[in-house]
Amino acid sequence: MPGPLNGLRVLELAGIGPGPFCAMMLADLGAEVIRVDRKTAGFLGGGGTIIDRGRRSIALDIKQPGATDIVLDLADSADALIEGFRPGVMEKLGLGPEVCLRRNPRLVYGRMTGWGQSGPLAHAAGHDLNYIAVTGALHAMGHADRPPAPPLHLLGDIGGGGMMLALGIVSAVLEARHSGKGQVVDAAICDGVSTLATAYHGMLAKGKWSLDREANMLDGGAPFYGCYACADGKFISIGAIEPQFYALLLKLCDIGDPDFQAQWDREQWPALRSKLEKLFAAKTRDQWCGLLEGTDACFAPVLDFEEARAHPHYQARNGFVETGGVSHPAPAPRFSRTQGEPGPVFPAGQHTEALLAELGRSAEDIARLRQLGTIA
Repeated sequence: MPGPLNGLRVLELAGIGPGPFCAMMLADLGAEVIRVDRKTAGFLGGGGTIIDRGRRSIALDIKQPGATDIVLDLADSADALIEGFRPGVMEKLGLGPEVCLRRNPRLVYGRMTGWGQSGPLAHAAGHDLNYIAVTGALHAMGHADRPPAPPLHLLGDIGGGGMMLALGIVSAVLEARHSGKGQVVDAAICDGVSTLATAYHGMLAKGKWSLDREANMLDGGAPFYGCYACADGKFISIGAIEPQFYALLLKLCDIGDPDFQAQWDREQWPALRSKLEKLFAAKTRDQWCGLLEGTDACFAPVLDFEEARAHPHYQARNGFVETGGVSHPAPAPRFSRTQGEPGPVFPAGQHTEALLAELGRSAEDIARLRQLGTIA
């Protein structure tokens, strides 16, 4: 695979959510990622979805004879390992960091959890929504008169989890190349989301942020920063914060109402929002795009996933690619010299025999592992 991480070898213990996303990012950027799938598909499937792109797969029943040895042998030649089990599970399987680092001292052992490896919640079950709930970030999202709105799983699993783990792994691998020593990366979603919210803690400390929802500039409180319904039931977004952008928005929308000159009078915000709601509801989304899109009024249509793929900006930048008949986002970020590209999606266990052969297992050994139920 091309990409800036070409030459990096990663072993992924298949999981759900942030772990596979982290592995996808590393594979997109050129790392060789080997995915250890379950022999039998679990509740959320057993691989073969677009987020599993770019990785060879070996499928094992980890509790059967010989499976642990196979994983350890794969880890021996890896720069990094990704696992997303509850704390202690890998140790019980004989695959914990002490065992792996003893055999491969340069290994970066990436641990992806919601609560982290320590703390009173470390062993409790949870999902993205729970992990972001304790950070303060979820409390700040949504309408003031309703419960906080779940922001898909992009903030927790993907942003605070998978992307933070990817950064941690690459950072630790760079350090290991100088020190010759690996280490454990404890990537907790609750920690990652808190880090993403650093600026809000800073604003709160300076009295620039209210804990009430829809009372701030960036949470839907400001009429010049939010989404509005159009005549056709579709939506647009406005983000005209700076005075010059706000003035241009008023000019292009032919808004002469003097009340709008008080941009930062928070007491006027509800009334101004009500006026903008009526204004934007008078035209379709496409009509507003024709008037505002591409200007400095800080405007964009609110698109669904299918519409996004067809948007001219993404079309011009080749922002989506197709793999196996599935259209999906191209790898990001982009590089001027070592651009990565998405690899194919393989079914779970596609490369089991090939990877075992690379480990030096004979045909007889492979047949015995199949008879024992270790492999399919």
